[in-house]
Amino acid sequence: MIVLKLLNKRGSKIPSVIKDIAIVAIGVAIVWLSIRLVFDTANPFYIVSSGSMVPSLNVDDVLIVRDGGSFESLNIGDIIVFHRPIGGDRVIVHRVADIRDVTINSQEERVIRTQGDANPSSIPGVDFPITEKDYIGKVAFVIPGIGLITRAISPPVNYIIIAAILAILLFSHLKRKKDAEPSAPDGTERGDSSSPATGSPPN
Repeated sequence: MIVLKLLNKRGSKIPSVIKDIAIVAIGVAIVWLSIRLVFDTANPFYIVSSGSMVPSLNVDDVLIVRDGGSFESLNIGDIIVFHRPIGGDRVIVHRVADIRDVTINSQEERVIRTQGDANPSSIPGVDFPITEKDYIGKVAFVIPGIGLITRAISPPVNYIIIAAILAILLFSHLKRKKDAEPSAPDGTERGDSSSPATGSPPN
């Protein structure tokens, strides 16, 4: 609200199209930062890309992940998102199947083994050994199927959509400016296509 008031106060100095774009950008930033704060993770959204968790999770489901330093409080049965422990080049979402405290380099460390619900067993290098450095977060909410939309608007389609939005804002600004122009000085309305009467003058 404070930002909107400041923009309105300076409205005479800032073109309305720039103000509209700024309001949209600020709104998106506020929503994104709020979600990050609530779920305590840099990126709370992930899309399921394989069928290894069917029927619990399906391809194109969107996952909302919560971190909050909860690795130590995980339980068997929790669905978690993590970097593949061998290579770290993929992000995996599987269910916790086993938790053990083991000694690594003279220090006790928690190690987790997971398994996909649709997989017959855990896969070495993918499902274990998962340590805290591999852990991203625990699945808090699942939004079925909408990942298909986000895939559809991946580059370059998303850039086209952004350009279209900016074009609509610009067109709206120009239309408002045209509508606000004053009437013609002879008193006739702008755009009036009627012609003067041509009948004979009265006797």
